[in-house]
Amino acid sequence: MKTVFLFLAGALLATAAGAQQQLKPAANIAAAGFSAARLARIDSFFNDAIARGYAPNAVTFIARNGQVVHHKAYGHRNIEKQIPARTDDFFRIASQTKLVTTIAVLMLYEEGKLFLDDPVSKFLPEFSDMQVLDSVDKATGRAITHKARKAVTIRHLLAHTAGIPYQHPSHKVPGGALSDLDGLTLDSLIRQVAARPLVHEPGEKFTYGYNTDIAGRVVEVISGRNLSQFFAERIFGPLGMKDCYFYLPASKAGRLVELYSKRTVNDPLTLSTSVENRTFPIAGKQTLFLGGAGLVCTAEDYAKICQLILNGGSYNNVRLLSRKTVDLMGRNQIGDNFVWDRNDKFGLGLQIITDDTRYGDQATPGSLTWGGAYCSEYTIDRQENLIMLVFTNVSPYGWYGDFVRKFRILTYGALE
Repeated sequence: MKTVFLFLAGALLATAAGAQQQLKPAANIAAAGFSAARLARIDSFFNDAIARGYAPNAVTFIARNGQVVHHKAYGHRNIEKQIPARTDDFFRIASQTKLVTTIAVLMLYEEGKLFLDDPVSKFLPEFSDMQVLDSVDKATGRAITHKARKAVTIRHLLAHTAGIPYQHPSHKVPGGALSDLDGLTLDSLIRQVAARPLVHEPGEKFTYGYNTDIAGRVVEVISGRNLSQFFAERIFGPLGMKDCYFYLPASKAGRLVELYSKRTVNDPLTLSTSVENRTFPIAGKQTLFLGGAGLVCTAEDYAKICQLILNGGSYNNVRLLSRKTVDLMGRNQIGDNFVWDRNDKFGLGLQIITDDTRYGDQATPGSLTWGGAYCSEYTIDRQENLIMLVFTNVSPYGWYGDFVRKFRILTYGALE
């Protein structure tokens, strides 16, 4: 099975013959390979979910062969004010930021600025002489550690195998994993993360955490630009992305959806109690450019990032990565380990759906996916030349799995 999987992962990430450079509305749904009647099931699903209070809103984006077959908004941007959702609404995309940061790192890799197996300490000296946690003394709370047997590398960061979690059993960091209002900087945050012991030896297993934020700081050090500047100048501008930011300009702040909470499926939707997570895109000191969780974006703009990967590294007649580097992103980087209980693998910056997946449903093995803590997700299916995205903003969300997976199931069910 492993041989077949590796072959598929490589084959599905080869350059797509005839893939459109830009996304355009489909002139004919059937000619694009979809059933209009079956796509209408998506409308019924989200309208029903919103009527039942399962979700406040949703925005979808589905494109095949570069032709957009479904891009709609449901529900309300703000329930209390009864403001209808629109397709150009901004959503907090949290960990979908990781793919953008990974692209930035790999652009520098292609320019000869780093090796993937370079130690992080080459660029961030605070990661020299890292310790590994053995246990925590229950009486004193003191961490008992030993010196790491090898260095944390750039590859470990992009694959989440460094042993760097979000929540640490012995140390906390200021702010949260997602946002800050008080003037925290990426440099300050990463120095505090570096002071915590690793929770296992580098490369040992998949541990999701601040890894991509550290990679973002590496981008800043190498480029001499903060991550917001690098993204705007090197990625968003060239791709024609005009609606993706760390912090929204005042002229666009009104398009930010409200953030809700629904801890279990039976709980009502309520306004999030986290002032930081609700307001960070439009308030606070706006000094933290968090490469693992900080962006706000429209579904249409983020679709350009997905199409870039589908196209093998180019979009809008601009090449950011070579097709061979995109191929590398889709190779299993976590060995025999799995992403949580999903039975899927992880490459560089994204999850790889396997033929034994417990999460990807009908997606072709080798398809790529990831989402964000506020509930947003993308899937990139190379074999079908298909991208699909669905966004809402609820955290915590007891209905997250239903929201994103049922959308994907309905999308695949509409393929002819």
